[in-house]
Order: sequence, then structure tokens, then C-alpha cells
Amino acid sequence: MDTTDSTLDDPLAASPSPRDRILRAAARLLAEGGREAVSTRAVSAAAGVQPPTIYRQFGDMRGLLDAVAEQGFTRYLLAKAARDRTEDPVADLRAGWDAHIGFGLANPALYALMYSDPRPGARPPAAIEAHKLLEGLLRRVAEAGRLRVGVGRATRLIQAAGVGVVLTLIAVEGANRDLAVSTLTREAILAAVTTDPTPLGGATAGAGSRRAAAHAVALKAMLSEASAAFTPAERGLLAEWLGRLIREP
Repeated sequence: MDTTDSTLDDPLAASPSPRDRILRAAARLLAEGGREAVSTRAVSAAAGVQPPTIYRQFGDMRGLLDAVAEQGFTRYLLAKAARDRTEDPVADLRAGWDAHIGFGLANPALYALMYSDPRPGARPPAAIEAHKLLEGLLRRVAEAGRLRVGVGRATRLIQAAGVGVVLTLIAVEGANRDLAVSTLTREAILAAVTTDPTPLGGATAGAGSRRAAAHAVALKAMLSEASAAFTPAERGLLAEWLGRLIREP
């Protein structure tokens, strides 16, 4: 697992604007001293601006912290977008999990800022984009016939487990961290939401319903691509029927 801290490289260093200087200063203080270190006095001194400038640019310190979190999400997304996809979407899902854990361990204070203060309806745009990327990867798994549950539920399960693992590990001193927790959780979650590469095979008890569910997940994931074949009412009804096969509400 690569935990090299590339997210704190300073792509804003060439920009002299007060806003960028404030963001750089806040991100650096956060990395060095945690959230408590990001005070108005400390940020204004480090950025070389007067305290009122912070409030003009960001409204308040909550606004500044939100902007730092948004920047963190953006850098994380850039790193994710740079990774090549393989022919195996489940392998890509496994690699994505490891990258997520690595990012959190390399940037504990930033990660805690990004994920430990959820507010309904107030997610940064980059956080929404990160969610969509995971959803898109799981849609590929579904289209391959290898997803046991619906894309939405699988996305929430993996996101909840990944965030929980990172927050658990960063609460422990580095030397005492049990990184096997990440590996074991990852494999348990993948076993819960994905199937083997040949979901049509096997004659064990319940195999028929599992095969039907896997096909229903795949068809539901691709339903939008067949939108011209159905009216909106028909698509809704088909989605409901598929949901019953998947045993989802």
C-alpha cells in the first residue's frame, strides 16, 4: 500500500493571490498540527494577511476549512483519475480501496477534516464526484455480472467500511497500527457485494436465486442505456421488478 504523501505538494506556490496563500497556510498548519492549529491568528500570520482578509475570502473559519477539504478531495480525485483501469473491475475495486486507505494514512488530519464532520446536504462538489467515481466502478462490476447487491447499496457499504477503517487506523500510533484490519475488511466487504467470475455456474442451494440476482443487478445497471426501448413508466416498473430480484427496496 503506497502511503507516500503527494497530496501536500504545493501546486499553488506560484500563485500570489491572498486566497491561495491562505489556503496553502491552512493546509500546512492542518498537516503539521491538526485542526486545532488552524486558527485565525495562525493562518493570517502564516499567509501574511490580516485576519479580516480570511473572512472576506471565506466568510468564516468553517468556510476556510471547507475550502481546504474541497482542495483535498480534488487532489485525491486527480490521483484516482491517473490510475489505469484493468480488464477486471473487481481488481480495480480492490486497488481503489487500497489507494483510499493509503491516502487517509498519509494525510490523517486532512482525511479527518474531509470525512469526520458529515453534514447532510453540505458535501463539497469533489466529495460528490468521488462518490460518483466509486459508483461508476461498481457499475462496471455490475455490468460484468459480478455484483450481488444494487450499485447504490454496494457504494454505501464500501464507502462506510473504507472511511471507518481509515478513521480507526489514524486514531492509533503508526507503530501500533494493524494494517491487516484494512485487508481483512476489504476482503469481507468484497465477498459480501461481489460474486466469483462465473456467477452462472454451480448447483449449490440458493444458487439459482443468486444467479438471478446477479443478472438483475447487471440489467438494472445498464437500464439507462436501453432507455429508448421503454416509456418512463415501463422503465420504472422494470426497475421495480429487478429490485425485487435483488431484494432491495
